[in-house]
Amino acid sequence: MTKTIATILALAASLAGAQAQQLDKVRFGTNWIAEGEHGGFYQAVADGTYKKYGLDVEIVPGGPNVNNRILLPVGKIDFFMSANSLQSFDAVENNIPTVAVAASFQKEPQVFIAHPGMAEKFEDLKKLTLFVSKEGIVTYFQWLKSEYGFDEAKVKPYTFNPQPFLADKNSAMQGYVTSEPFAIEQQAHFKPKVFLLADYGFNAYSTLIETRRDLVDKRPDLVQRFVDASAVGWYNYIYGDSRPGNDLIKKYNPEMSDALLANSIAKMKEYGIVDSGDTVKLGIGAMTDAHWKSFFDKMVRAGVTKPNLDYKRAYTLQFVNKGVGVDLRPK
Repeated sequence: MTKTIATILALAASLAGAQAQQLDKVRFGTNWIAEGEHGGFYQAVADGTYKKYGLDVEIVPGGPNVNNRILLPVGKIDFFMSANSLQSFDAVENNIPTVAVAASFQKEPQVFIAHPGMAEKFEDLKKLTLFVSKEGIVTYFQWLKSEYGFDEAKVKPYTFNPQPFLADKNSAMQGYVTSEPFAIEQQAHFKPKVFLLADYGFNAYSTLIETRRDLVDKRPDLVQRFVDASAVGWYNYIYGDSRPGNDLIKKYNPEMSDALLANSIAKMKEYGIVDSGDTVKLGIGAMTDAHWKSFFDKMVRAGVTKPNLDYKRAYTLQFVNKGVGVDLRPK
């Protein structure tokens, strides 16, 4: 009997070892330090979702002095979390052999934040001083000019410091819906007015999963498993028990607070950042040709993107829109 049990245990250990050896190692680079906006990926590592899909995923955090994007084309990482659709257009324009395979965020979290009572409607922002970053000026602000008639003369440089905004009630500043409004509430003790640009037509996809074209061609099954598992990770993070993901985020970024993480999840749900629109039927990560074309046309009108760009090379729908994980959404 003892020998039989020992044999069974040895066989089980052998099978477990074989399964562990069969996991495909994957390196996934993010574009910033660990935070709630990356939660679905950390969740999929922490709760074992990636392993269930046969993947051993190492997350390589970005940061102010780290540029993971350049590591993707040269093969140092397998997947990269890009900021938005404009980066995908940029890759095509510069013949970088990468392609977007899923959009974790249906809406970019970019917002303008105003003092209470100073901007009741979106158009009211035009009369205020606007604190906008260098990157913002050459991207979304060009769209604001072309679509809404905003004036660049009203813009002052945004240096990621809220103090100039707090000191001037006749101003608004850029931010992310998941972080800056919360920070202002904590610091200045008032609830700011928040305008999510996506809700007014800036329909860039955000937090996209990019990979190399050669990986799509040679290892489509690997790409599919990473996309599917990441979607499940996002469902579990925003609708389930987010503690595993949050604990791993705090391990990578000890300065991250529970309060900010809870706020990030709440705002992603409230504004439909991850799960809204096409994802309701198609699943988290969804992308459509119509959505890509709509954003491309807006960027052409704004002078941000060249009209002759073959933007369809920026993405593939091969791995999305399969409804993976939709059963995990609360009924």
